[in-house]
Amino acid sequence: MSLLESISRNIYSLDQSSMNQAKQRLDRLIKPAGSLGKMEDICIQLAGIYESKYFDTSKKAIIAFAGDHGVYEEGVAPDPQNITVLQFPNFAKGLCGVGTICKFVGADIVAVDVGINCDEKLEGVLDYKIRKGTSNMAKGPAMTRQEAVRCLEIGIEIAEKCIEDDYKIIGIGEMGIGNTTPSTAIISAIAGCDPQEVTGIGAGLKKEKLKHKADVIRKAIEINNPDPSDGVDVLQKVGGFEIGAMAGVILGCSANRIPVVIDGFISYAAALIAYTINPKTVDYMIASHLSAETGTQRALDIIKLSPVLNMDMRLGEGSGAALAFNIIEASNFTYKNMGTFDEIDMGR
Repeated sequence: MSLLESISRNIYSLDQSSMNQAKQRLDRLIKPAGSLGKMEDICIQLAGIYESKYFDTSKKAIIAFAGDHGVYEEGVAPDPQNITVLQFPNFAKGLCGVGTICKFVGADIVAVDVGINCDEKLEGVLDYKIRKGTSNMAKGPAMTRQEAVRCLEIGIEIAEKCIEDDYKIIGIGEMGIGNTTPSTAIISAIAGCDPQEVTGIGAGLKKEKLKHKADVIRKAIEINNPDPSDGVDVLQKVGGFEIGAMAGVILGCSANRIPVVIDGFISYAAALIAYTINPKTVDYMIASHLSAETGTQRALDIIKLSPVLNMDMRLGEGSGAALAFNIIEASNFTYKNMGTFDEIDMGR
């Protein structure tokens, strides 16, 4: 049995008993029932994940993957492809958007190259390169099925290493010029909608080029005919190495009962891949923020997640996931430390 098969078969439902205990405590806090909204939802979910009334969320990390895309040659992105190799070392150095936010919230970053179009090793970056970028999905499959399974298993392996190092909560991030194109293709294929409905500007594509981008995605789906019920097939036909690796982190965290904070648009595509492989993974996901990308709501409707934040962000990198760490920790701190009606006389 492969690692992917083993992990996907060992994802179980949340522990209802622990969730009930958390709900009972929340209802005894000195406030109107349910008045802390999503803060309460987060605590109940975490109790079910950890199988415990109380839990520790202090040690946290963003696992970020980078890869390039053959479909870039179709003119679907405004920036040079070498921005991927230039920017990704800044993840490890803490100088990019997600790196800076992680410094502020006290989170670590694990940066992993799964397919950057370069030969050199990058400073501070783990080298798990499958190859130097995917194939052009507008001409054929983005990768082989073996490569699709490999990037998923890389994500599982990195997640499990972090869990062995006692990380209690993990967020996902990415870097890859042009990766809104495969992400949109994944969402379009699984949602069964026309690409035009979910295609956005990504990292600043001019609006007059949106139709071309949607046409490229439509062509890729028509040529490759991905099976929307088979997450590995969708990933193979129209995905990206970093997207598959993020999906692997979701699967790995779910099987090990660790919450995984998903970021924005690219990570929604990864979440859909993981969800298609095993729908129970959604119980372990916390959606950090509502991406400003066009196809956001369509993706979130499928996995039925409601993001914690709405900041008009579309940077990616894991920036929204890192920002949400503080919300999650604040929720946990409030849950543990707020007074209860049993401790304080509130005249009831």
